Amino acid sequence: MKGIVFTEFLEMVEDQFGLETVDDIIEASDLPSEGIYTSVGTYDFNEMVILLQSLSERTNIAIDDLLYAFGHYLFVSLGKAHPDVIKSYTSPIGLLYSIEDHIHVHVKKLYPDAELPTFKILDKTDTSISMVYVSSRGLYRLAHGLIEKCFEHFNTSSKVSFELLKNDGTEVKFDVVQDGE
Repeated sequence: MKGIVFTEFLEMVEDQFGLETVDDIIEASDLPSEGIYTSVGTYDFNEMVILLQSLSERTNIAIDDLLYAFGHYLFVSLGKAHPDVIKSYTSPIGLLYSIEDHIHVHVKKLYPDAELPTFKILDKTDTSISMVYVSSRGLYRLAHGLIEKCFEHFNTSSKVSFELLKNDGTEVKFDVVQDGE
């Protein structure tokens, strides 16, 4: 997993829970990297799982809820780091529709070895989109947070529902409807 995800996650933890919590979850996690991450490095995905488990235990917040919150945080961070990518869209549906053909292409240029989820578009209108998320990591709640924050970025809201197509969360159908519909 790309180091930028680790560094952004730890920044979120610091922003929301304090630097002491960052130190505590790293110390409690017994990580091969010792919790030393750079945004350009690549680290074992299991370290992220361990950090999430430690944070969940410390805060009594479910891992799925932490992933969802991280999705919100990550959208803002990525928007600041790559504003031109987001500015090229005039609607949240347009941005979501182009994840595979534009957003992930851009990410692959920056991080050629990144393991990205796939999004298969099933249906799209001007105010709704239905898609299937597929990832061996099962981080669909992170994707859920990113989707909702995307709508907030465009000063609108949405109703997001999801259905686990596989119980482990590696394949999930999202139905998103812009509010007002």
